[in-house]
Order: sequence, then structure tokens, then C-alpha cells
Amino acid sequence: MEEKRKIVIGNANIMTLGESNRFIKDGAVYVENGIIKDIGHTVEISDKYPGSDFEDMRGLLMLPGNIIAHTHLYSSLARGMGLKDDAPSNFVEILERLWWRLDKVLTEEDNYYSAMVALLQCIRYGTTTIIDHHASPGAIGGSLDVLARAVFESGIRASLCYEVTDRGGEEEAIAGIKENVRFMKKCRQYPTSFVRGAFGIHASFTASDETLKKCLKEIEGLDNVVFHLHVEEDMADRIDSEEKYGVPVLFRLKNMGVTKHPVLAIHCVNIREDEIDILESEKILVVHNPESNMNNAVGVAPVLEMMDRGVTVGLGTDGMTADYFQEMKVLPLLHKIHSGDPRTYSFDRLYQTIFLNNPKICKHFWKDASLGAIEPGAYADLIGLDYIPPTPLNADNFLGHCLFGMNSSMIDTTIVNGQLLMKKRKILHLDEERIFARSRELASKLWKRF
Repeated sequence: MEEKRKIVIGNANIMTLGESNRFIKDGAVYVENGIIKDIGHTVEISDKYPGSDFEDMRGLLMLPGNIIAHTHLYSSLARGMGLKDDAPSNFVEILERLWWRLDKVLTEEDNYYSAMVALLQCIRYGTTTIIDHHASPGAIGGSLDVLARAVFESGIRASLCYEVTDRGGEEEAIAGIKENVRFMKKCRQYPTSFVRGAFGIHASFTASDETLKKCLKEIEGLDNVVFHLHVEEDMADRIDSEEKYGVPVLFRLKNMGVTKHPVLAIHCVNIREDEIDILESEKILVVHNPESNMNNAVGVAPVLEMMDRGVTVGLGTDGMTADYFQEMKVLPLLHKIHSGDPRTYSFDRLYQTIFLNNPKICKHFWKDASLGAIEPGAYADLIGLDYIPPTPLNADNFLGHCLFGMNSSMIDTTIVNGQLLMKKRKILHLDEERIFARSRELASKLWKRF
């Protein structure tokens, strides 16, 4: 899906987002080899680059493609599935009665179609980059290649990793470590702008000191390894660390040497106040998942306190949805009702969390071009919304329109790397009906094994 042509994408009302948001009426971008090279008004850009292909955005509102900073592609086939035990009453029971039973029976084909279903939904919902965390204990070796194949076929971007855990025993833990290292090396040997590798660990309470030491040993000699793991999503994780190791999770990770590398810490719902010191001093990246935290009843992450200390906090969906618009709307509502103060989470902080911090997180994976802004030097990852503003729209009031007027059903066009993936709400390069038909067949079989 690497795009080599020169193309002008114009007749759009462009909201650039990024650090210096601008609104350009009747705007256009000039793209070479999947990278935005110039931006301006349609007539100006068209005249400046004669002979280029032209894609007419038909007056749509153009935004950078959305980024989901944490998700689980493997969860797609669970939708509508009934549990075989009593309803879980706490977070650990949710893991034991749902996710740890599901991931154990996933096959290679399940992994592929779980990914394809989620990636198709990403295209429909205007999500063009994801950071995924995978688990399939019955099909570990080569599982990230399977996901990468789906990513390439879909045409969006993804960081992929396998979650290392002790819950299946030493052999499975070692297999997970080897899968991460093998895939990261492969990504470096055969570089592409679409797929990048990370090192996944499930969580502190399912990874012993011995396993963490093996993880660190196996990456010796590898530069720029990002650890991607869940941190104190539930109090059970923190209590386990304090009882076994005498310190909460972030202190444990620092003591073990994990934080000498970039760390993507997911959730951080139940961290102690002094753990924010660790986040700050070690420059740990955090991803907040408000819908998932509400669904699992694990608490409310101290996001604003972290941001006050300069911690980069991005936004993920934790596999709940591929719809970033939905997640961004839930974000302030959760914190307002939790605080009892409607002033909670100012627009400046919302803009930072929703539109600035995920691109910052992505810089640890995609260093050759920027994401999350329509500007020269950025990937040409763009979405077009059929949004007709009922009130004046400009760069200053965009967030109000976004939170209270826009939704994913308005996505008309999705472009990644200058390549059209969806136009007029029709996915152009994949047989959506066939993929969903096969996923339903596989889900039925999976549910019987569950």
C-alpha cells in the first residue's frame, strides 16, 4: 500500500489540527510518496503542481486521521458472546471468565479475521493509526505476522506487540518474548511506514521478576524498544506488587530496569500519588481508556494530576470500539461526573489529550514523518466528514463542534498515505461482506470452544 504518485487532494475545508491549528476554506494538500509536501487553497495548490492527479473532496471537512493509542484487535469476535459462568463481579473475574478464556482458544485464522473486522471498522470510523496489544496463547509464534498481513491489506498503520505473561507457564512466557523480539527485528530488517513493532507485557501481576529479567535480556543490543503494558488498571495489580515486591507497580518497573526504555503504560487508574513522580521522572507515556474503565468499574485515572506534572497522557479505546469520536466524547463526561464540577477538563486539556498527545506517543514508533496534523512533512492520513456546521466554524471553536456536533457516521472518505481506502462511505479495496461472513462463521466455532 506504499503510495508513490503525486496527488493534489482539494476542494476541502481543512482543519489542520496539530500544535498550530488552522482552518483553510476551500483548501488542498499536495502529496508525494504518501507525505504531505504543501498546503494551501485549492486553486493555488493545483496551479503550483500541474500534472498531478487530483482527488476532489467535494467540500468535505478534512481532518487528520484519528489515532487510537491502545486497543486489542483480538477482541473483535467476542461481540455478542455469552459467558458460561456467573456474571463477573470484579475486574479479575472479568479477565478469568472472559478474556483469558477467549484468548486461549484463538486460532491463527481467528487472529486474522479478528484483526480484519476491527481494521475495517477503523476505516469506516476515520481511524488511520492504532497501537495494538495482542494475546493468543494457543497461537503465539508468527501471530504478529498474521496481524501485520491484515494491517497491510487494510491499508492503515499499526504498532503491534504480543503480551508476555506467566499465566500459561514458563514455556508460553518465553514464546511471547521470542515473538516480540522476532517481530521487532523483522520490522527493522524490512522497514515499512505501515507496521512497527513494540514489546508487549500483560501486566505486573502476571509477570514475575524472572520473566521481566528475560524480557530485558532478550532486547540487549536493540535500540528504541518500547514496552507496552497495562499498569494498575485495577487495585488487584497494585496490591499484588506491594505484597510480593514491597512496592507498587511503577516503582517495581523502575527497580527492574524496565523504565530505562520508553514505556507505554496503559490505564494507570489506581496509581499512588508518589507513582506520578515515577511517570514524570522516567518520562513514561500513559494511555487513558475511559469507556473501558467505566465498563470494568475499576475507577477513574488521575489524568489531570498526571498532566499537571507534565506527563504525556493519550487516549485509547482498549478494544471497546474503533470509534475514536465516541471515545473522545466520553472522556470529559467521565471526569465531570466524577469530580462533580462541570469545569473539569478544560478545552485546552481536552485538545491536548485528544489531538496532541497521541501523535507524540506515535513519534516513538514513526520517526520519519509526523501524524495527527495536516502539515508539510506529515503522512497523508486524512479523513473527510460530511459535516455541515449550523454555526460558524473556525480553528478556535473546532473542539466544540467536534464534541457536540461531529460523529463517526459523518465519515465519508478515509485516506492513508495518500491512498483512498473509503470514498462516499464505500470501502474500495476490501470485500467487506465476505470478510464479515467468514468472521461470523469463525465466531460461532470460537464460542463453542470458549
